[in-house]
Amino acid sequence: MKPDQKGIYYITGESRKAVENSPFIEGLKKKGIEVLFMTEPIDEYAMQQLKEYDSKKFISITKGGVDLGETEEEKKAAEEEKKSFENLCNIIKETLGDKVEKVVTSSRIVSSPACLVTGEYGWSAYMERIMKAQALRDNSTTSYMVSKKTLEINPKHPIVKELKKKADADKSDKTVKDLIWLLFETSLLTSGFTLDEPASFANRIHRMIKLGLSIDDDEDVVDEDLPPLESSATTTDEGSKMEEVD
Repeated sequence: MKPDQKGIYYITGESRKAVENSPFIEGLKKKGIEVLFMTEPIDEYAMQQLKEYDSKKFISITKGGVDLGETEEEKKAAEEEKKSFENLCNIIKETLGDKVEKVVTSSRIVSSPACLVTGEYGWSAYMERIMKAQALRDNSTTSYMVSKKTLEINPKHPIVKELKKKADADKSDKTVKDLIWLLFETSLLTSGFTLDEPASFANRIHRMIKLGLSIDDDEDVVDEDLPPLESSATTTDEGSKMEEVD
């Protein structure tokens, strides 16, 4: 770890591959900041008690308020991007409603269009999945500890840029709303959460596939050709033949 690193950054997840490919580490990788990978369920419980080591504070990179040690120029550019994308953030928040607490621009993601972070004192995505899997879980505690989510969007990503153009042109466009929901649900998955309504997610994916294949959404689904039903006359003839055999 670099001597000037402010703290011990860490991420929890189901496997090394999952945390290595997480959108949360993109910004830290770019800056050369080391991240501690924790892939055992017990790590989640341990980190609730461990606050620091060797005067270095433990910092979860899946939660809000992570300081990446930005320069003054980077902070100034981030403020300008925040103002530029304020309208899009408001439209996304309006579309998603209470699914997210707020929508903000972020510098922690580089190649991903968006990610979902939790509050500093709530459960992480991995802890939430662990607790939901408990057979004897206390639902009252679960609802209390499940942290409100913040959607962080990457203002430099081409998807977000194009979405901004479409939203500025017509925020009530059905395609814009579908894309916002897709962005949110894919962010849920890449950030380690589970989908509450996988069928709705699948329907949106199917609409996007139809759009890519230039299929009209109003077209009726054509069933496979079924063999024609035999006429009653034919049935009667066959019945007579059976009687003759008897």
